[in-house]
Amino acid sequence: MPDTYRGIAPESVLSEVEALAAGLRGHALQHVNSTRKGGGVAELLARLVPMFESLGIRTRWDVIDGNGDFYDVTKSMHNALQGADVEFNYEDREIYLECLRENSKKLRLDADVVVIHDAQPAYLVDFCDFDRSRMVWRCHVDLAQPNASVWGFLSRAVSKYGLAIFHVPQFAQPLPIPQVLIPPSIDPLSEKNRELEEEQITEVTERFGIDRARPVVVQVSRFDRFKDPLGVIRAFRLVRQNFDCQLVLAGGTADDDPESAQVLAEVHEGADGDPDIFILSLPPDADFEINALQRAATVVMQKSTREGFGLTVTEAMWKGKPVVGGAAGGIPAQIIDRSTGFLVHSAEGAAFRLRYLLSHPKHATRMGKRGREHVRRNFLITRHLRDYLLVMHSVLRGCPESPIWLL
Repeated sequence: MPDTYRGIAPESVLSEVEALAAGLRGHALQHVNSTRKGGGVAELLARLVPMFESLGIRTRWDVIDGNGDFYDVTKSMHNALQGADVEFNYEDREIYLECLRENSKKLRLDADVVVIHDAQPAYLVDFCDFDRSRMVWRCHVDLAQPNASVWGFLSRAVSKYGLAIFHVPQFAQPLPIPQVLIPPSIDPLSEKNRELEEEQITEVTERFGIDRARPVVVQVSRFDRFKDPLGVIRAFRLVRQNFDCQLVLAGGTADDDPESAQVLAEVHEGADGDPDIFILSLPPDADFEINALQRAATVVMQKSTREGFGLTVTEAMWKGKPVVGGAAGGIPAQIIDRSTGFLVHSAEGAAFRLRYLLSHPKHATRMGKRGREHVRRNFLITRHLRDYLLVMHSVLRGCPESPIWLL
């Protein structure tokens, strides 16, 4: 596997992957999450699981079953963990726990290391007969300022795991177990990130009616209020007072996100039929189209108000694009402000930075080049794979006592 990334990823990382994998061949790894399509977690696992297999590590990816009530509750939990003030009552807890209790009867946890992703399956730790010291909880959401009640409930389960993984330091919480900081990653060879010919990019923009002769501002993300698509529209309209440009809001839905259809309707209402605002609701397998849209962009935005990490920022930087991102969650870990892009706190601030980039194309190009190198060194899937291999070694040999440690 590492040979396919030679000349792309840092050679030192590829050597580390080979050495670490050699000591884990024959061992088994299991991932459990709440959906197989839609959202960043599913996308990451779809790329990582075959890579583990290619290294001789038996790897399984299981998905829990849930009904509409369960996903309504877990969406509320997701919002609360990212700071929203939501009601989470006894009935909600029972719906959540009963679903996981039922899943535990069908789910077989039997790998050497089991990684449970996010809140939806977190309480499996209470219901499955498995060595908890070999269970890892992987958090993908912005936990910088969680709702105290919901985090209090969830942390009782998380505290029973052998290890917890967070994206960035500000997400780590007081827990009696070791914590590891591992940012997520992109695969430069995936359909979403591979190099494209200009003709392929133009084919996609023409299909959607986008004019490449005029500046294009693109935001790619699920239709989620924390991604602030209405704030992006406000910023765009401020910029259009000075520049003849277009806005593309491209995203989709996830099986475990029941609010996305409502948010999409609000975005259509906010756009109010503007012919220069393209709202594209794309299926989960539209990776080629997303790739082309990001490459067609003059500037990419990710104006999140809460963000687990924001891999669309990573994707855009890998494609050499300057990015205007909300100063939230994992975005500041990627955007070096005024070097690889700009961090903003408001629609007005976003508009100010967009105007600057559209007015200074040479500076925008330099930003894009610096961003691509920053991603190459820090956020490619080979580094992510290395970090997971280190976690497996650590769990199998007993985690250190230090409450927070870095890989």
